[in-house]
Amino acid sequence: MKTSRDLATASWTLAGYAPDTWGFLAGIDLGAPSVSETPVVPARVPASVQQLLLEAKIIPDWNHDLNSRAAEWVENRIWVYATTLPRAWLEGGKVRRLRCAGLDQAGWVCCNGRLVGRFENGFIEHVFDLSAIPLAGENQLQIVFDLPPRWLGQFNYTSKIRDWKARFNYTWDWQPRLVQLGVWDRVTLELSDGHELADLRCQLSPNGFTLFGSAPDQVEVRLEDGNRCLLSAAIEPAALAKGAAFTELPVEPWWPNREGLQKTYRLTCRLAGGGDEWTRTVGFKDVTWRDCEGAPAGADPWICVVNGRAIFLQGVNWTPIRPNYADVTAADYERRIRTYAEMGCNVFRVWGGAFLETEIFYDLCDRYGILVWQEFPLSSSGIDNWPPEDPKVEQELRPIVRSYIARRQHHASVLLWCGGNELMGALDGGKVGSGRPTPASHPLLVMIAAQAEKLDPTRRFLHTSPSGPHAIGEEKDLGQGQHWDTHGPWRPEADTYWPKDDALFRSEVGATGASPLDILEQYYAPGSLLPIDERNPIWLRFGFWIQADRFQKEHGRPPRDLAEFVTWSQQLQTVCIERAARAIKGRFPRCGGIIMWMGHDCFPCPSNTAILDFHGRMKPAAVALQKIFLAKPGKLEG
Repeated sequence: MKTSRDLATASWTLAGYAPDTWGFLAGIDLGAPSVSETPVVPARVPASVQQLLLEAKIIPDWNHDLNSRAAEWVENRIWVYATTLPRAWLEGGKVRRLRCAGLDQAGWVCCNGRLVGRFENGFIEHVFDLSAIPLAGENQLQIVFDLPPRWLGQFNYTSKIRDWKARFNYTWDWQPRLVQLGVWDRVTLELSDGHELADLRCQLSPNGFTLFGSAPDQVEVRLEDGNRCLLSAAIEPAALAKGAAFTELPVEPWWPNREGLQKTYRLTCRLAGGGDEWTRTVGFKDVTWRDCEGAPAGADPWICVVNGRAIFLQGVNWTPIRPNYADVTAADYERRIRTYAEMGCNVFRVWGGAFLETEIFYDLCDRYGILVWQEFPLSSSGIDNWPPEDPKVEQELRPIVRSYIARRQHHASVLLWCGGNELMGALDGGKVGSGRPTPASHPLLVMIAAQAEKLDPTRRFLHTSPSGPHAIGEEKDLGQGQHWDTHGPWRPEADTYWPKDDALFRSEVGATGASPLDILEQYYAPGSLLPIDERNPIWLRFGFWIQADRFQKEHGRPPRDLAEFVTWSQQLQTVCIERAARAIKGRFPRCGGIIMWMGHDCFPCPSNTAILDFHGRMKPAAVALQKIFLAKPGKLEG
């Protein structure tokens, strides 16, 4: 028998300590009294340290002006989430566990003045055994967060990355530095008599599934469609350990958005005689890949065939909704995913510089018919983009890969797994530079591929995106058959570019457009966004996307005011994105799809490639893109 209690219902507090002074919580004699450096404030889980400090008026709102710089001191403290658990919550099982689905990178757990354990790695679940902790009437529990790594940002050395924490928080070209700390997913207290299911996962096939895991006794399996039972079976522990397959089930297919119904079913596994239970929502689809028409000999297949129907993949690159992603609500997710579905999107590429999205994200993708291209947490770094070759990194990444797949593979929406974002070297084969994707023979990518094949063999694996042969679609190289899956361009291109396009798939393409005027007026002080050039520190922070030179060239002067610039910039973004999307979709089935970079702003950037603004509203470019996405490919020829 096992029971679980969501500790979101407990009363929590947050306090900040100087490094190493928290040890008294683990029963360490510090030789002096230790007090927090910050006031103790109310807390909750999940929630970021930054959000809780903002609510307590200890730090300013980082979304305004240059306020994010005033929050950077938070990274230089040890943060302690604390709660009191009544004895009754901990009684009734010989095994007591704390299960944490999302903890930021590294720290410790303490209970009743004892150190329970340390955690490292922000991408996997952490489980702590509390069974040996003597119980009191009131039991003190603390989750303590260590200092984060100093730098993991966009400009870095991919080959030297050794810390398993989301990198985008350290600055990207669409994100200032806000290094989230805290509890970013569920924390649950589990009580068990030891008679329980363990390590269950569900591997899907077009009309069935295979269950893996361990159990002390026979397991009852049911698949239900509402109140109708489609499968009722019992499996022995030995069969579950090897993989118990159920095929040829009387199920209807799950379809991507605008192609059919998003049919899902309820799968339940229960220990015989009652007790532990495991339930998931599943759906079934058949995905194959075929060659694009006219593709070069030996090219990768980029026409996605779902349930026997060739589908043009169209969507956006999904980045976190907020830098403090611990505080994103289910409503935040639904608003954006619903908007994308209404635009006609049928695919998200979940970018490798972030984290494994929460369960609600995948549930909503299942519901709205959005296929998920899921990357593992590796990304380019600008200075070098080559994956690490240290065997220790391979050892540390393996459980991340296994955790990603085991936790999310039951979702109907998952389309494929990908080794990471823009892992590449120079065109001449060198490890430093850009232009040619890292080969699939790289040891780290070989390991990831082997794990994906072992754990989820029915889904495609890409070693990186873009997978090349040329990573970036430069105009001088078009027409040479070197662009299969490619990235770029991200800036306005001349009319001569798209008529020459020969890419088989465009997994990143975009153009710059200013945020709406009302957002700029809400988040920036009057007059602070002028002048619009590199002399202004607000614009310089996102220097990739300053368009002052182009405006000056077209008008012979700088913008008269912010409103004029916003109107011009959004019109330019609309024209460029419309031109690209119309050309790419018009080439189907010579080209398999387009994924826009990027979907939504997670910060009120003055200007950026996002097509949804900071509030989740469609920019003019998204409105134009919607018309193209809702049209049939054949209607766009010419």
